[in-house]
Amino acid sequence: KNIFSVFVILIILLGFTPNGYAQANRGNDTTFYIFFPESITGRFYFSQKNTSLYIKNKDSKSIHYAPNTTFNMGVGATYHNFSLNLAYGFGFLNKDENKGKTKYLDLQGHFHTPKWVMDCYGQFYRGYHLSPQGFTAPPGKDYYYRPDVKVALMGLSQYRVFNSTRYSYRASLLQNEWQKRSAGTLLAGAEIYYSNVKADSVLIPAAISSLYPHPGVNKISHFSIGPGIGYAYTLVGFQHLFITGSLTANLNIGHLTEYNGAAKNSNFSVNPVTRWRVAAGYNGRLWNLSANWVADYLPLSAKNNYAFQTGNYRFIVAKRFATGEKLKKTLKPLAAVF
Repeated sequence: KNIFSVFVILIILLGFTPNGYAQANRGNDTTFYIFFPESITGRFYFSQKNTSLYIKNKDSKSIHYAPNTTFNMGVGATYHNFSLNLAYGFGFLNKDENKGKTKYLDLQGHFHTPKWVMDCYGQFYRGYHLSPQGFTAPPGKDYYYRPDVKVALMGLSQYRVFNSTRYSYRASLLQNEWQKRSAGTLLAGAEIYYSNVKADSVLIPAAISSLYPHPGVNKISHFSIGPGIGYAYTLVGFQHLFITGSLTANLNIGHLTEYNGAAKNSNFSVNPVTRWRVAAGYNGRLWNLSANWVADYLPLSAKNNYAFQTGNYRFIVAKRFATGEKLKKTLKPLAAVF
């Protein structure tokens, strides 16, 4: 709980810090991208989040614990740098129950200002199944399901966007700007993670336990931090069609502890961590039709090797609406803060 509180405070502080750049005084090259400070961007979208756990042996063979998350439908809006999205996993979109139930709270914030991009995670899952279907599943079941497996993952990252005068992340991912010409940017920053995995019994199924050097593990915890560098590029065709690709790579120093009942094994290691963003679609002065995917891959090393993969993908239809004088006055506090 104390660690979670620290992360919340950091999210608030980091989330507000870069947003102080005034919308009207950014100095961006309008032949490359334009913004719409007097507009509200409304969106209708479908999305799905997930946080998976991989456990690997020395031969790099792995078992994949996956959650059964919902496919959501939602609406949202963005004004200046402030966004609010509301979504729900309706029953008619989610009929796959043979994987078992997953209870989860997945808080992901992806903040994109002209000169900074920040990601924050607070993910809490309970109930996982092994993928693919049938792998070590008991007789009569489609999946090996573990209602007792719990995963908590928290993280923060912040990167500087060096070519902010010509490159806009928000055109691809927030739909409130319009990238009219191809451009790219160098990225540099740092990140921090904490994770915890618990189960009532061992995480590795008995049927394959002989393949792992430390098969009795029922809990792991880890902390890592490190600097990173990356690059982002948006290819634009006919001013409206775009494909965006972004990759950052960090070299994190981590501390991982494996628990086998009362016994434990701890070690330090250096691991590469990657985060990628992919988006494609149509963007114009009024409408945006696009899809995007944001994902992280976080490897961890000990007697067994572990990795988290977490992400969120969306399919979006968005439209920009002009604001009248009364509405602008009402929204003025948001424009000043965000």
